[in-house]
Amino acid sequence: MWLKRISILNYKNLEQVELGFSRKLNCIIGKNGMGKTNLMDAVYYLSFCKSATNPIDSQNIFHDRDFFVIQGFYENGLGEPEEVYCGLKRRQKKQFKRNKKEYSRLSDHIGLIPLVMVSPADSWLIAGGSEERRRFMDVVISQFDREYLDALIRYNKALQQRNALLKSEMEPEDELMTLWEEGMAAMGEIVYRKRKSFVDEFVPVFQSHYAYISQEREQVSLTYESHAGEGDLLQLLKESRQRDRLLGYSTKGMHKDDLVMKLGDFPIKREGSQGQNKTYLIALKLAQFDFLKRIGNHTVPIVLLDDIFDKLDASRVEQIVKLVAGDNFGQIFITDTNREHLDKILREVGEDYKLFEVVDGCVSERKGEDDV
Repeated sequence: MWLKRISILNYKNLEQVELGFSRKLNCIIGKNGMGKTNLMDAVYYLSFCKSATNPIDSQNIFHDRDFFVIQGFYENGLGEPEEVYCGLKRRQKKQFKRNKKEYSRLSDHIGLIPLVMVSPADSWLIAGGSEERRRFMDVVISQFDREYLDALIRYNKALQQRNALLKSEMEPEDELMTLWEEGMAAMGEIVYRKRKSFVDEFVPVFQSHYAYISQEREQVSLTYESHAGEGDLLQLLKESRQRDRLLGYSTKGMHKDDLVMKLGDFPIKREGSQGQNKTYLIALKLAQFDFLKRIGNHTVPIVLLDDIFDKLDASRVEQIVKLVAGDNFGQIFITDTNREHLDKILREVGEDYKLFEVVDGCVSERKGEDDV
């Protein structure tokens, strides 16, 4: 699946954009704040039915306009066209359509257009709380596993109901509490099994990418921690009920899962330099790409690389350039403020590319190195 053309109206600072893309490489140059990331975010939206940077849809509408529209025109692996439409009017329900047919559930769209995005916001995977790392697992697994996504949705609904009972002034009925705990346990076991299987398969690929980019200067690890690995989840929930009642929320369950990220023997959050942290994040996302490609019967995900070269030394930039210029990748979008980085990548990939410049939300196609 690759994105041939995009049409954008009133999305963030992109008032009106019509672009045709290269099947291989699309480079987007521009100063900070011009709209490069907003263009990438529009491409992301077409895959995930939401923004990567702002979950409040109404805030993504351009200034005082009443709506935004994003349309993507794709070609699948069989050469067949696919059209994806998203439209949102203020104070109305979002519309999402595939080939002019509206989805009854947005979750049915997830996985149609596999996509991996690397951006400065990924720093929260290391610096942020465990919810960021759980979201990373959820985004990857949900793109290929419908059972996982359904189990996760049902688990979260049961969790909300249990938490509501824990917060109630009246002592909750034992049967009702047990009902929601059984739901959490049943769905939680599915979530745990699939997360563990994913991490076991994912980690060696991630470590291989980190070793390549860093030229084996450091060793890294990634470990999955879950209450479900400590014993029967239903029993854990029942044992924690009285304490949870005092606190007013559930202290055990899949909503507390985490990924432990280490550089050597220490947390990378504490020990890693900016360059090491960025290398760790890029290796995570490249492993995500490989995983989705392998699981998806070799459907090659679209890759968005938003401002990834900042804080990296020249040798690491060179290793990444070699990777993305190789035949393993399909369609790639790269943004940068540094024209030299992009020109270096263009030289590596040859002729199959397009170069765009963004100025104050206006996007125009440019030529090669001689046209600055």
